[in-house]
Amino acid sequence: MIEPATTPPTFDAAFRAQLGDLFAWRRDVRRFRRAPLPDGALERLLRLACLAPSVGLSQPWRFVTVDDAQRRRRIADHFSQCNAQALSAYQDDRAALYARLKLAGLNEAPAHLAVFADETTPVGHGLGRRTMPEMIGYSVVAAICNLWLAARAEGISLGWVSILEPEAVTKILDTPQHWRLIGYFCLGYPELETRDPELEREGWEDRREAEDFIVRR
Repeated sequence: MIEPATTPPTFDAAFRAQLGDLFAWRRDVRRFRRAPLPDGALERLLRLACLAPSVGLSQPWRFVTVDDAQRRRRIADHFSQCNAQALSAYQDDRAALYARLKLAGLNEAPAHLAVFADETTPVGHGLGRRTMPEMIGYSVVAAICNLWLAARAEGISLGWVSILEPEAVTKILDTPQHWRLIGYFCLGYPELETRDPELEREGWEDRREAEDFIVRR
């Protein structure tokens, strides 16, 4: 038996309580202050994101920091087009509610980040994904969750902008065709800290109890 190189940490009750608070206070944010992130903050958070588990240790995540103002503007314009199309799919009261929602912070957030999955990576030698190739994408989502929680612990918020067409984002950012877009994110300091999701406050949907999603066999 190989002994660990270092003694593993002990996570006491106080830490576990704080961890629960971290999960509960993580929010998908749309309203940002324009204050910039500290130098090196995003890179530090991405290093923590890369500690996520990945199928076969494939580490398929690819992070694109979007700093160019013209590319950001094209992403924002594309979002506006997609958002208008999405609005047209709703009717009556639901359409009015959708129109009232703020669904992106692209113009205010100081940092933009696109996260891709490299589905052709040879790293990991295909372990664990021959019957479930989608595990590559799931691994990237695990890294995003790491990033989200690590950022929240520093008072930095993320907003996942999903009203975008992946092919258009790939073209705007000039990324390899074999990279699949998993998410486009705004990062920054939130205008308001809340424990309840904005969509719940606005009456779009209610948070369900965990028991509603558990099936026992």
